[in-house]
Amino acid sequence: MPDDLSSRVATLRTRVASTARVWGTDQIVRRGLQVVAILVLVVIGYFFLQLAVAAIPVLGKMGPINFIFANNWDVAHDIFGAWPLVVGTLITSAIALIIGVPVAVAAAVYITELAPARMRGALALLLDLLAAIPSVVYGLWGVFILIPVLKPAEQWFADTFNFIPFVGGMVNGPNYFIAGLILAIMIIPIVSAISREVLTTVPLAEKEAALALGATRSEMIALAVLPHSRAGIASASMLGLGRAIGETIAVTLVIGNAATIGHQIFDQGYTLAAVIANEFGEAGSGTLHASALIAAGLVLFVLTLIINGVARAIVLRKSRTSGSIADRAVA
Repeated sequence: MPDDLSSRVATLRTRVASTARVWGTDQIVRRGLQVVAILVLVVIGYFFLQLAVAAIPVLGKMGPINFIFANNWDVAHDIFGAWPLVVGTLITSAIALIIGVPVAVAAAVYITELAPARMRGALALLLDLLAAIPSVVYGLWGVFILIPVLKPAEQWFADTFNFIPFVGGMVNGPNYFIAGLILAIMIIPIVSAISREVLTTVPLAEKEAALALGATRSEMIALAVLPHSRAGIASASMLGLGRAIGETIAVTLVIGNAATIGHQIFDQGYTLAAVIANEFGEAGSGTLHASALIAAGLVLFVLTLIINGVARAIVLRKSRTSGSIADRAVA
């Protein structure tokens, strides 16, 4: 009877292999996925080409370099220099990273390593719910709650630490810092969620090895968990940065929409996404103003691609340099 069963299994295996060769199942799946991947690249290239074509009028008048680095966005006189918008985008995104990433990673570490098992699911759910809040709600919350409440504290900080570069002077209600703080809160769920997934992949053997060597729980996290997860955490941070750069409505409501470069962190400003949202409805079709806004979208598109490329390079580099707990102990 066992011999008969083995014979049937062998026959079935032969038939499956023969069918796979005849129909080329693996090849079909491989080719299908390859086509999908190529289509994604084609769509991205098509978007880029369309933006570039629509931006030709303003780029032809201003010049690409002058459009990006000129500090003068004057719609009334058809002068479009996007440097204040680029600076506002970079400043608010940097503030979001500086504030949001440490909080998100700390929350992920607590949930995966320190929180009681019965609380982990609830805490993760509550943190993820922040992503479900519409961005306009964040913006309105910033306008009616954050700006009035934080303005006295911002003014005290500006007066007390005015010796620090980019700090000092009168504090405006809407400003770079409020916009960056709102963005920091908005990127916490996505950075924390990805970081949690990465932290759960740390081998149990590495944690136990650190504890066996006499490390405390916090030392084990610093020695084994975070070094093993740094590539994934860097990737999560860059994904959060991409989210912050592209945010529109919330930033539009709290940054002040001033097309000038602020001299300190509490000045009003503008971002590439905010100017598109604010002015596109007023720009007539085919006008130089509309072309300038599309060119701003093109700059935002290229900036996002550059950030994704840098993130990919960082992840690959950190993945190559990551080692086991034993390797780091020897080092």
